[in-house]
Amino acid sequence: MARPLRFRYAPGRWSDDRLRSELFQPLDDNLGATMDEPWYRPPSGYDAVRFAMDNGDIALFAWTDGDDGPAGVEGGPAGYWLGNTETPSSLWRTEKYGFDEVPYPVSRWAERELLAQLRMESPWLEPYDHLAWFFLPVFLSKDGRESTRSFFIDHAAGFPDATADEALQHYESVLHTGALDDNREEMAGKLGTSEQLDLTRMTAAMGEFNVAKLLVEAGYDITPEIEVTTGHSIDFRADPQGSDGSDAVLVEVTRPLPPDRRAASSAIAAIRETVKTKTEGQLDAHAGGVVLLVDCSSFPAAEWQSIIDEQPDVGHRPAVVFRLRPNERATGYRIGRLPLSLADVIEFAADNEPAA
Repeated sequence: MARPLRFRYAPGRWSDDRLRSELFQPLDDNLGATMDEPWYRPPSGYDAVRFAMDNGDIALFAWTDGDDGPAGVEGGPAGYWLGNTETPSSLWRTEKYGFDEVPYPVSRWAERELLAQLRMESPWLEPYDHLAWFFLPVFLSKDGRESTRSFFIDHAAGFPDATADEALQHYESVLHTGALDDNREEMAGKLGTSEQLDLTRMTAAMGEFNVAKLLVEAGYDITPEIEVTTGHSIDFRADPQGSDGSDAVLVEVTRPLPPDRRAASSAIAAIRETVKTKTEGQLDAHAGGVVLLVDCSSFPAAEWQSIIDEQPDVGHRPAVVFRLRPNERATGYRIGRLPLSLADVIEFAADNEPAA
């Protein structure tokens, strides 16, 4: 399975002859290709071309007689390759870099080219600028460009009984805050880049975006993927805005499937089994200090009602069990003393344990 789109950095001087012999000719021989001017003017000091393959693949190549180079690399004459097609053999041994690791003018030019391509192929994304930009590395990846877009437009990003537009508006509002921008490649990559549509994995990944929305709206600064001493990563660190970090809270997310999509006999059994898997691994290893947020947004209303009525213990404290619908306030309940102030963003059912 290919990874999200990344640049290949090819140091050395590039001439028209080298470009045709090492890049265009192999693409044309294997796939059928055209080489044209880019749609947008390349950065100052760079030349660029755009490759279009007969099978719908695309690739960009920009080259210069000298620049600052990617992060941590001494600059000089070089080329930058980016595409969702086969890589010509002359580039096989080149290093890969993310969008935020190459010189900004190169990254921004390439994003403009690719976003224009994406909107041409999927015009339904046009109203959702930040979502299109954020998930660009997977929306135009080699293997995942069909499955990841289908997840949003055909499956409402995992929300039951919601329209695609409702789901898209919801995640546009999540991402428009910019809270996750610095972690775009890692967070977008959670959708995966498989040719096969994996609703279970993709829906679970969006649970982290739902929690990010709640934390940001509740007034926390969030940092994803916090490495801890056990060797695990915790999904988020949440810091009250303006704090010195001393009252940060670690937050882990899990998203159970409703019974009709797993072997569990009931909605309550489904959430307990999912949490058990999480607690018997990284949360037990961490020995406490992590808030668990159980995202039940995949559950239809009737099954969620059975959960909220009973408010079952899930085997970890402190925890929040919640359900989020697009354009609606989340509902849920608390287990244990909660070191997060979420009452403004989650309508909590009455319970017997006050928040800290």
